[in-house]
Amino acid sequence: MGKLVVSEFVSVDGVFEDPGGAEGFERGGWAFQFDRGPEGDKFKLDELIAADALLLGRVTYDGFAAAWPALEETGGEFGRMMNSIPKYVVSGSLHSADWKNSSVIRPHQAMGEIGRLKRELDGDLLVAGSGQLVRALTAAGLVDEYRLMVFPIVLGAGKRLFDGSAAPTNLRLASTQEAGDSLILTYVPR
Repeated sequence: MGKLVVSEFVSVDGVFEDPGGAEGFERGGWAFQFDRGPEGDKFKLDELIAADALLLGRVTYDGFAAAWPALEETGGEFGRMMNSIPKYVVSGSLHSADWKNSSVIRPHQAMGEIGRLKRELDGDLLVAGSGQLVRALTAAGLVDEYRLMVFPIVLGAGKRLFDGSAAPTNLRLASTQEAGDSLILTYVPR
């Protein structure tokens, strides 16, 4: 059985919106202001190697699908893996998923289908970005681990990962790791 892992870039004040700067958020691109060091790069690569599939919301899927196909060669091993790994996008508006190895899951089927994927996969089902999806997965009790790469910046505005969560979720800190200017905090539900 696989585990569902949520992996996010977040600011000290909990903003996860547009870390790369491609979404038009006026304060976007904040993650590239810092060096995540070789430890951070290794962490992200190891995380992808451990994953059997990606699970994405439509907005994150659209951003990744626009960027990663062009980076298959120049993105090294990470770029090749991002393009070859199976990808599942939860969307009610996307009719087809054209990025290589991508499939659409309809929202009304999502929690059942994601539960099935967890049971069938040996490795991780990795979620990046996808705030609305993460909140739904948290509410459904499907998240096994949260990995937050915290960057040393206070943005003061922007979408926060758990804004609008239905109920409090108690977590236990499982590990911490320095990664250049960042800190990786790994939490598991209690």
